[in-house]
Amino acid sequence: MRTKNTFSILFWADQKNTKNDQALLYARINVNQKRVNISLKRKVPVSIWNPQLKKVRGNSAKAQQINQYLNQVDSQLFQIYQDLKYRNQLITAQLIKATFLGEGENHKTLNDIIKYHSNKIKNVLAPGTIINFKITENYITKFLEQKRKTTDIYLKELDYKFICDFENFLHGFWPKGHPKAMGQNTVMKHIQRLRKIITLAYHLEWLQKDPFIRWKPTFEKTERQFLSSNELSNLETYHYPVQRLERVRDLFIFSCYTGISYIDIMQLSEDNIHKGIDGNNWIITKRQKTKTPVKIPLLVKAQELVDKYKNHPMTQISDTLFPVITNEKLNFYLKEVAEACGIKKNLTFHMARHTFATTVTLTNGVPIETVSKLLGHTKLTTTQIYAKVIERKVSDDMNALRTILKQNKENSELTKRHSTGSN
Repeated sequence: MRTKNTFSILFWADQKNTKNDQALLYARINVNQKRVNISLKRKVPVSIWNPQLKKVRGNSAKAQQINQYLNQVDSQLFQIYQDLKYRNQLITAQLIKATFLGEGENHKTLNDIIKYHSNKIKNVLAPGTIINFKITENYITKFLEQKRKTTDIYLKELDYKFICDFENFLHGFWPKGHPKAMGQNTVMKHIQRLRKIITLAYHLEWLQKDPFIRWKPTFEKTERQFLSSNELSNLETYHYPVQRLERVRDLFIFSCYTGISYIDIMQLSEDNIHKGIDGNNWIITKRQKTKTPVKIPLLVKAQELVDKYKNHPMTQISDTLFPVITNEKLNFYLKEVAEACGIKKNLTFHMARHTFATTVTLTNGVPIETVSKLLGHTKLTTTQIYAKVIERKVSDDMNALRTILKQNKENSELTKRHSTGSN
């Protein structure tokens, strides 16, 4: 059974709060005996207001202007009611008011969804990921101010051109304090974050059409750098006269033999060390980035480093396995570490994780599925990136195949000779 809505609009002047013969105008919407008032942000002289006719008396230019405005508001409110009725939505006086004031879902802005997204992820994603989103949001703000000459736009204004313009803006933007402008992959990362925000708006039905539907990211292929066996050995055996460099080197080496990232190492404590099924010590923790649980058997070198810092004054204070240091200082000191032992590569702490995946595990025949598990990857395809860059592993595998094929050929020829001789 279909319910029939009752709907009415009337205008009134707030004569109780009159000041200098001026009263504020209101529109009153009544839907099914429920009513709301909307301030029209305009004043009318009380002396010419007709409370019975709900309009201004006379034919003066001012009277005609006010009455014309009231007619426009009346038409607009009635049209909103008709649109809701046509879409078969539940009609309320509050919804009509919100739509009129631009507070409805069809009037959401880019800043509205950015704010909503920020609140949604603040207790879910890792702090580093949240910071990355904040950086992207700042670039969006700069783009709007510099290129669109505004501070916000309606979501319905987003289109393919907006994405292309934002991409061009990022390519030409030189972040303060950076040695160079953004690279292609950095630009793509920022646009991908924007895409996640806009996709949320689309799923919330704040947006009728996805502006990213035709957009495809274009990443430049880059090889992940890692240390070779010789470089890793040089790093391990070099004597550093400065203790801070020795500590930084030890943290890096520990990551090379465990694959644990900086943020996760900084949070390790004695509670993370457990006896594994093999009777040896294992690190059991969760990756902060993905919340994925990881269980890593401690290799001899990693265990030696844990033992080295067990009673260190700095770890006693922090109650962690290793001395705590900021990521910025760690990567800064790694440049000194690399220079001291003759490593020409741009040494960053994340390179230790790459070294674990390549030089320490895959190159030594550890199956890629096991490496993926140790790294805490949620997809095997992520780990396969490392397998693609190990030329030595490819060479070893091909040499092993040559040996097998050669052996098969020799066995085949031997079988033929025996067969011919017996005949």
